[in-house]
Amino acid sequence: MSDLIVYTARKIRTMEPSQPVGQAVAVRDGTILEVGTLESLKPWLERYPHTIDTTFEDKIIMPGFIDPHLHPSMASVILPMQFITALEWKLPWGTSPAVGSREAYLEALGSYASEPNDAPFFTWGYHRDWHGNITRPDIDAICPDRPVIVWHRSFHEVIMNSAALAHFNLQTDAIAAHPQIDLPAGKFFETGLRLAIAALNPVLMSPEHFGLGMARLKQVAHFGGHTLVGDMGIGIFNFDMEWQAACASLDAPDTPFRVHYTPNILALTPTGDFDETRKFVETLPQLNTERLFFSDHVKLFTDGAFFSQLMMVAEPGYLDGHDGEWLMVPENFEAAARLFWHAGYKIHVHCTGDLGLELALDVLEKLQFEKPRVNHRFTIEHLGLSRPEQIRRMKDLGALASVNIYYLHELSDIYAREALGTARAHTMARAGTLSRHGIAFALHSDYTIAPAQPLNSAWVAVNRKNVAGDVVGPEERVSVEQALRAITIDAAYVLGLEHEVGTLQPGKRADFTVLERDPFEVSPEDLRDIKIWGTVFGGVPAPLEND
Repeated sequence: MSDLIVYTARKIRTMEPSQPVGQAVAVRDGTILEVGTLESLKPWLERYPHTIDTTFEDKIIMPGFIDPHLHPSMASVILPMQFITALEWKLPWGTSPAVGSREAYLEALGSYASEPNDAPFFTWGYHRDWHGNITRPDIDAICPDRPVIVWHRSFHEVIMNSAALAHFNLQTDAIAAHPQIDLPAGKFFETGLRLAIAALNPVLMSPEHFGLGMARLKQVAHFGGHTLVGDMGIGIFNFDMEWQAACASLDAPDTPFRVHYTPNILALTPTGDFDETRKFVETLPQLNTERLFFSDHVKLFTDGAFFSQLMMVAEPGYLDGHDGEWLMVPENFEAAARLFWHAGYKIHVHCTGDLGLELALDVLEKLQFEKPRVNHRFTIEHLGLSRPEQIRRMKDLGALASVNIYYLHELSDIYAREALGTARAHTMARAGTLSRHGIAFALHSDYTIAPAQPLNSAWVAVNRKNVAGDVVGPEERVSVEQALRAITIDAAYVLGLEHEVGTLQPGKRADFTVLERDPFEVSPEDLRDIKIWGTVFGGVPAPLEND
């Protein structure tokens, strides 16, 4: 048994209402013994050898930040790519400037991709609402010889030039006939993207590419102050390769966070045999390590990507009249949900449009009738578009939500004009309605869909200010406390880990995020600007590298 370490701080915010603040926390062997003051901790200090560490005496200690829906594998594929994005992206190793028009995008693409190199060129961040409709002929005109792969901001689609299609042998009749592939445009989307990924995997999952991505992902997660992240859907590319790479990179003493893995049932069921997938999923906890672990959660899907305007939208539909896409056709979604529900799993459902949400709730209601369950943690992931009555129905059915609040920040202004009209665009990500109905919710990044910065997500939830500087849907704002709960204890609850992390209490893991200012005392406008000193993981300080 190790000696006690007592960390003192200007203030400790426990996120536990029965004891909300303290000035000292006693830790032993990675576990919290007690939070209080040096005086109140005397029963411990008088009995055991101890060290008082004053490193954080002028700082704020909070429970370690949690992002319950982040994709380490997806991020590791994207992070080595050249970012060309509509908005500025701040990364631990530099800043990617904003590129906001079609002309600027094509100029940047041509500049980066024209470097003398025969290797395929990958770029991420394209979005047609800012950059216009860019297709295979547009890229061919800039780069006729080098293979170029343009990965959409949503991650759910790619566009390739002719050289890339030839390089990766993607010009077959079977591919051309796929309903979610437009070969003349070089576009692969939703389920069609899976065929593209299969061809691209030798590059994406190579040690050079994926290894660099994993190293960068570690920086990104620590940079945001995380001590726990949820991989909400391992298996996007190749389960075995993803897991082996994670073990090699993340299951290491220098990784100051843990990863909770939820299997992607759609990606893991290419044959349509969900029962066979269930048998495989049952074996996954045998792989658990100290930092990387599975439990009893699975990931399903209803409709398409929010950033691609492929979510399924009820009347009055999209402004231009186009239709969204199902990721799982309703019959398959219901069959998979029934199988895992009856097996006792906690089900997370990717829902971006209100029709996607309606499908999820219809199925949940059927399943509750067939086999009533309490504390089932059926969680709506993303909650892009919804109607108030659907939120009330979620409450009635016992559903939770994990909200991508960043949709509101980046997309509400342009979607009001180009996609949905003002009313629906301004009420996306209804955190306020969830709060009014007493539904526990988390905030997540779906990284790289949003920056992996929990304080930024909290800032959006509290202020609901978009990129145009407008406050939109002000009735959907939440309090600072609610937003901070959504990145600590309520995020832990969504992952079924509230007994281990999320608040600073005796017996929980000694995982802290250390801040330079108190988020309860700064202006709500300043939440996202609070500097993160670093973290304490398992009782061991882990400062950010730039400090």
